[in-house]
Amino acid sequence: MNKRVLTFGEPMGLFIAEEEAPVEDVKHYTMSLAGAEFNVAVGLTRLGYQVGYLTKLGHDPFGKAIEAGMRHVGIDTSMTIYSEDHQTGFMLKSKTEKGDPDTFYFRKNSAASTISIQDVEKIDLSQWDALHASGILPATSDTAHEASRYLLKKSKAAGIPIFFDPNLRPALWKDQETMIAAINELCFMADYVLPGIKEGEILCGTRNPDEIADFYLSKGVKCVVVKVGADGAIAYQGGRKYAVLSYQHGPIVDTVGAGDGFAVGVESGLLEGLSLPDAVQRGNAIGTIQIMNVSDNEGLPTREQLMTFMKDTPLAVPEGVKA
Repeated sequence: MNKRVLTFGEPMGLFIAEEEAPVEDVKHYTMSLAGAEFNVAVGLTRLGYQVGYLTKLGHDPFGKAIEAGMRHVGIDTSMTIYSEDHQTGFMLKSKTEKGDPDTFYFRKNSAASTISIQDVEKIDLSQWDALHASGILPATSDTAHEASRYLLKKSKAAGIPIFFDPNLRPALWKDQETMIAAINELCFMADYVLPGIKEGEILCGTRNPDEIADFYLSKGVKCVVVKVGADGAIAYQGGRKYAVLSYQHGPIVDTVGAGDGFAVGVESGLLEGLSLPDAVQRGNAIGTIQIMNVSDNEGLPTREQLMTFMKDTPLAVPEGVKA
């Protein structure tokens, strides 16, 4: 796979609880690596893509583990910057068999939050075939927000396809109004926007997928794919609408990272020339695989594993609908 994808964000150390209990009562954790953009970078690399990841780490065990992890997977670390004064962020995640796990972040004033325009202005975009960005890094600080805006504008001017996942983190923003304005400004710069139904309600004031899509398409976004949970996703482009079913699955182990897996599938499919519905189908497949694995990214499939899953796994037909 010769396609090269650039992403940027904040990878973190991750402690996953080994027993079901309130996080404050958990005695045993397994250490892993996390971060939405990091998950996407891992997923694309497993499918054979060359992925560059711009980030900033601290001179600490988490930073060393993250760089080693990126090298092990095959992610390009040439744009990894080290901060002399700030530490790498980390997070705790509970274990649960129902719903979403509890997550607790320790990222205030982290190394990645100090990313600035100066860290991104010299990037040569001519070597990249696409940019993946999310709404997390710009939420961490004013300088990171400015750097995100700068990089998206520069990519847009260079004609590089931009994929944007809102990935809302309200706790990191001053207030919801500021968050909505900032995230939507970034969405409007993107070619492909991948909101969830709940994110659409916050950002667009509606849970109706058609209205969410119209909101962004009217601002010049080329394609909108709205994630609608267990029912899969609905994609909109060029005046056409495609409802794409998800897959049947075993026990849900962990919902964290499912949206990142979905982004991996959609982006890789489109970059390979698949039709929009087929690319979204791939996104649904990887998202389904991810919810059956504990880690945020260790379950992301190789190309062979993905093709086998899609071949052997039935679609999840909504109740009351004939297969």
